[in-house]
Amino acid sequence: MNFPPLRRSLLVPLGLGLAALAWAQSATPPNAVRTIPGMPGVPDPANLYSEQVAGKLSPTVANHLPRVYVPNLRGNDVWVIDPATLKVVDKFKVGLAPQHVVPSWDLKTLWVTNNAERTPHGSLTPIDPVTGKPGRTIPVEDPYNMYFTPDGKSAIVVAEAFKRLDFRDPNTFELQWSLSAPRCGGINHADFSIDGRYAIFTCEFAGGVVKVDLVERKVLGFLQLIAPGKPTKVVKGPDGKDETICTTWKGMPQDVRAAPDGKVFYVADMMSNGVYIVDLESFRQVDFIKTSTGAHGLYPSRDGRRLYVANRGSNKVHGPPRGKGSITVIDFATRRIVAEWPIPGGGSPDMGNVSADGKQFWVSGRYDDTVYVFDTDTGKVRFVKAGLEPHGLTVWPQPGRYSLGHTGNMR
Repeated sequence: MNFPPLRRSLLVPLGLGLAALAWAQSATPPNAVRTIPGMPGVPDPANLYSEQVAGKLSPTVANHLPRVYVPNLRGNDVWVIDPATLKVVDKFKVGLAPQHVVPSWDLKTLWVTNNAERTPHGSLTPIDPVTGKPGRTIPVEDPYNMYFTPDGKSAIVVAEAFKRLDFRDPNTFELQWSLSAPRCGGINHADFSIDGRYAIFTCEFAGGVVKVDLVERKVLGFLQLIAPGKPTKVVKGPDGKDETICTTWKGMPQDVRAAPDGKVFYVADMMSNGVYIVDLESFRQVDFIKTSTGAHGLYPSRDGRRLYVANRGSNKVHGPPRGKGSITVIDFATRRIVAEWPIPGGGSPDMGNVSADGKQFWVSGRYDDTVYVFDTDTGKVRFVKAGLEPHGLTVWPQPGRYSLGHTGNMR
């Protein structure tokens, strides 16, 4: 076999399997991205968000209702908002402790992840985006969050309580296989490399991130994130390799999002009040951008030029209402902050997404039982009353060919 030199140098020392070797030698144009088998191609190697720009709606979503679906964690229900009128037009019960509303890989279903907080049980409730109505709830163990492999063959149920990723059939949710991540306490949010081979998952209660090889089905390593100015020391990790750690302080990483070129990942951290930047290839922390109190959710603008950071306004998991909540806008190209949108009177912006046309940024106000609607040109905000502790809301439909999960990680 004749492998490209770079791929051979990476694969041979690691002793990777046949699946990885077949992927490495696949024939592609010199400037194209070699994706894993079955994954849709990457039209623009410089911008993995090129297909989620305003106007690029898939024919699959042509008949879907324009709605915002808000899961209320303590209300055990979903409130449905018409974005044109900012009015709540429906409410329905789901399972216990609904966390996120997740678009399926094929864009045909929205899934409510109910992880029945503090118990090992859980369920998924489907929503038909054509009617906006829920279907029959399916029992699934501890679905705190959910993603999809880039080839669409598996749903990745993030079983946070068990430090585990459960790979399931994306339609029946029968278990295919599981991956344990014992060092990743509070395994949480994720994003994927531009070629679909790797994923980075945040470890909320361990202060770091893990890198997962989706082809070889294994965890490649754990990286503790360290805030600027904190004392560090080098220790031997479980694999015998040197690790830099901080013994006096531990962060609380939340959402994660790839840069447009896929080379680095942005990681929001509630305790550090900012965003870390992690190099994917070396799996090292390379930068830190201070935003504001309780940095939590990360969402790219529709043109892929900017990153919206939702600062929850508190460093606590269960914070007070009317905190110092805000939205920080970061320019991807320069890594500089270009705008800061405070919430008049305080608030707690958590998770959401950008409207299909890119003109609005919808975010749940977790500690204020409110949904915020920001104008992406001016930063002005409007308010919509929500239920009890709104969490991972999704705006639907969104542009893109397929969904990688969460509240609409579109590609």
